[in-house]
Amino acid sequence: SVRHKRNGLKKVRPHLMIDVVTSPATIGIIGGGQLGRMLTQSAKTMGYRVGILEPTPNSPAGQVADFQITAPYDDQAALTKLAKESDVLTYEFENVDLAALEAVRDLTRIPQGTAILATTRDRIKEKTFLQTHGVPVTPFVAVDRPEALTAAIEKIGLPSILKTTTGGYDGHGQQDINTMADVPAAEQLLAHGPCILEKRQQFDREASVMITRDGRDQVRVFPIVENRHKNHILHLTLAPAPHISPVLAEKIDDLATKIALGLDLRGVLGVELFLEGDNVVANELAPRPHNSGHYSIEACNFSQFDAHILSICGLPIPPITLKQPAVMRNLLGDDLTQAKAKWPQHPEWHMHDYGKAEIRPGRKMGHITVTDARDVMDILKQMEAAW
Repeated sequence: SVRHKRNGLKKVRPHLMIDVVTSPATIGIIGGGQLGRMLTQSAKTMGYRVGILEPTPNSPAGQVADFQITAPYDDQAALTKLAKESDVLTYEFENVDLAALEAVRDLTRIPQGTAILATTRDRIKEKTFLQTHGVPVTPFVAVDRPEALTAAIEKIGLPSILKTTTGGYDGHGQQDINTMADVPAAEQLLAHGPCILEKRQQFDREASVMITRDGRDQVRVFPIVENRHKNHILHLTLAPAPHISPVLAEKIDDLATKIALGLDLRGVLGVELFLEGDNVVANELAPRPHNSGHYSIEACNFSQFDAHILSICGLPIPPITLKQPAVMRNLLGDDLTQAKAKWPQHPEWHMHDYGKAEIRPGRKMGHITVTDARDVMDILKQMEAAW
């Protein structure tokens, strides 16, 4: 049962059984990184109070929130305190302590629940879910020990990729297996825990789409975008993805909607895709705002962060539209320093500094978005010329 407390909580039509939470209610966010920061900024614009649970003092999200509880994510006392202070509880990353979150379900509203986390944080469960719901995925097999790797390779074939079932991101926790000479390195990865072996897909490009479901159970799909990576980390997002045929666009829309309904989605979900011609294969899911959706802050009528807040608060969301084509560029490590030096010569840049205390190589420090009425490839050329 959800305790109906303080201001801003009321029921809408009974058959939907969705609580509407309006400002100035308090939204609690587990995690204080850049996603939490941008969620907070969106929520504050709408008039909500925001509290953060984050072990790093003066975190990116804590800098703009109403309060921060500085404690580990799995600190039950700290999470209980945040839950008691919040009308709605959400999270900015997948690796939330599920037991700790379940323990506070009676203290506040957790619209996303824990089932979606249990599915999407484990690559075996995630791929199995997609397969069960008729969503195309690459062939895969679970590998739980080094001795089982050879048999798995015989089943999947080469080239393939071995990934940890949990915890990997931005290329961490994975090993390419191009030939049998790569097996020893893969066995070292397996020594740290269970993995999934996936057949490497042949594809023309990588894409993604954000999706949400609002308080009236309307599924809203964001524009399809193309993603370009460097060293396994997102480098550029092109919105809209160029050269998407109507057939492919409909496939992706249907696929994303099927996933959202299958997960009983609340909040936003990022769906990463491999494209080859008009064929599409789902790669991974992210049950929260996604790096490739940052362009939406300036380019869409509602950003992915707006959509997340509206969805978890049971509010309606109109169809999402792209106001102008856009290109988003991640700023990793010292890119942020360079970007700030170039910024005075580029009034077209929408600069986002995440407020992180320490610059480290490969660390996401901020991003730039450029919007324009021109073709997205023209925007890309202009942005690349600046670097």
